[in-house]
Amino acid sequence: MPRLDPTTSGPGQPLNRRSFLQVGYSGLLGMSLPGLLAGRASATVSAAKPGRAKSVIVILLSGGLGQHDSFDMKPEAPDGIRGEFKPIDTSVPGIRICEHLPALAARMNKLAVVRSMAHPEGNHLLAVHRVLTGQVSSPRGASDLDRVASRDDFPCYAAVLDKLHRRDDGIPNGVALPLRLVEGPLTWPGQDAGFLGPRHDPWQLRLDPNKPESKDDSLALPTGLDSDRLHRRRHLLGQAALPSPGDSFVDQQDAALAMLCNGRVGKALDVDREDPRIVDRYGHHTFGRSLLTARRLVEAGVPIVQASMGIVQTWDTHVANFPRLKDSLLPALDKAVSTLLDDLESRGLLDETLVVMLSEFGRTPKISELTPGAVPGRDHWPKVFPAVFAGGGVVGGQLIGKSDRLGAYPLSRSFGPPDLAATIYNALGVDPETELRDRLGRPLRLCSGEVMTPLYTTAAV
Repeated sequence: MPRLDPTTSGPGQPLNRRSFLQVGYSGLLGMSLPGLLAGRASATVSAAKPGRAKSVIVILLSGGLGQHDSFDMKPEAPDGIRGEFKPIDTSVPGIRICEHLPALAARMNKLAVVRSMAHPEGNHLLAVHRVLTGQVSSPRGASDLDRVASRDDFPCYAAVLDKLHRRDDGIPNGVALPLRLVEGPLTWPGQDAGFLGPRHDPWQLRLDPNKPESKDDSLALPTGLDSDRLHRRRHLLGQAALPSPGDSFVDQQDAALAMLCNGRVGKALDVDREDPRIVDRYGHHTFGRSLLTARRLVEAGVPIVQASMGIVQTWDTHVANFPRLKDSLLPALDKAVSTLLDDLESRGLLDETLVVMLSEFGRTPKISELTPGAVPGRDHWPKVFPAVFAGGGVVGGQLIGKSDRLGAYPLSRSFGPPDLAATIYNALGVDPETELRDRLGRPLRLCSGEVMTPLYTTAAV
C-alpha cells in the first residue's frame, strides 16, 4: 500500500502503538500531519450555481506536453515544426490526433479538446501555480529559489473546497498523487493551501515510481486497536500538554483519526481489492496505478484528486522529444487515461466526475537542439497549448478553439487558467466570485475567469 504524507517527499511511518502518541508530529499511517497554522484566512461564500459534478480528477502532465505531438497536430506545417508523428482518425469524423494515442482516438466521442489554452508564463513553477489555482503567483525575486511554494501563495482547488465545505467524516476534500512536485530545493507552488494554512492542505499520497505495485503499507488499524480504543486514546492524548482544541494541530489529529475510523479511504487505497483484470488494463506502471487509485478515491467520495503523470520534469522534452514520447510517455498515458474513462463510465461515475488533463504549458513550434549534438526536442511554450476534458456534463466529440497553422498562437478565443479554475469550481457548485481573505485580511476574489461554456454545448469552434 502507498503512504500518505501531506508535507514532505520523504518516507512515511506506519502506525504502531508507540507512534500513536506522535500523531501530528511523525504522522498516522505514514501521514505527516501539517504543522501549526501559519495564518488564519476567512471566506465568504456567494450563492453558487449548482455544479455538474461530484468529483474532479485533474491529470497534470508535469513538464509540458507538446501540442504538435498530441492533440493539435500540424501535418501541413514546414519540416522542423510538424514533427515526426502522424495524425490518425478518431471515432469522430474530421478529428485527428497523434498516432501514439490510439485508445484515446477510439474514445474521442467522450472528449472535448480545447486547443486554445494560453497564458504568458514560461517558467515551470509559476506556470504550475497558474493551472492549479487559476491565479498569478507572486515570486519574491528573479531566481527559481524565489518562486518556490510559500504560505502567501493562492490556495489550490482542493484547499479552497476544504475551506468552504470542511468535512469531518474522514473523507479528505482533496488528495494529490503520486509524488509531491519537488526537485532539489525547489517545491512547486500551487500544490497546497497557501495562505489558507496547512489545516486545509490536500493529503499527499506517495506512490513509489520504482515500485508501482508496492503493497507494503496498510491503512487498517493494528490488531487489537479498534475504533473505540482509538477514540479513548485520543481523549487521553487531549489531556496532555498539547495545543488547545481549535488549533490546527488538534484539527489535523481529529481529521486523521476520523479517516482511520471511517475506513473508506483505506479501502480505496488498497488496490489489492481491485479486479486484477482492471489493474492490467490501467497498466503496471505509475501512470496506471495513479489513475486507478484516483478512480477508487472518487468512488470513496473524495471530491478533488490531482494525479501528476510523473515527477516535475517528466514531460519536459527539451531533449529526445520524439523517442521519449513514442517509447514511454504517450503509450502509458493513452492506456491509463482511456481505461480511466471506461472504468468511470462502467461504474456510472463518468457523468458525475469531471476529468481534466493538461500541462502547465505546451512546447515550441520549432524543433531544436538544446545543446550541440543532443537529440532534438522542444522548448517551453505557454502561448498556446491543449487541454482535454471529459465527463461531468462535458459534451464529447468536439474541438474547441483553434491555433494558427504553425501551432504557435490562438486563432480563436483563448482560454486561460482563470477560466479553467472557474470551470472546475462551477462544476463542484462553488461560485467563482466567492471571496477569500489572505493572511493580512485582504479580500481576494476566488477566480477572475469565466466558465468554459463551450464544453457543455455542441457549438465547437
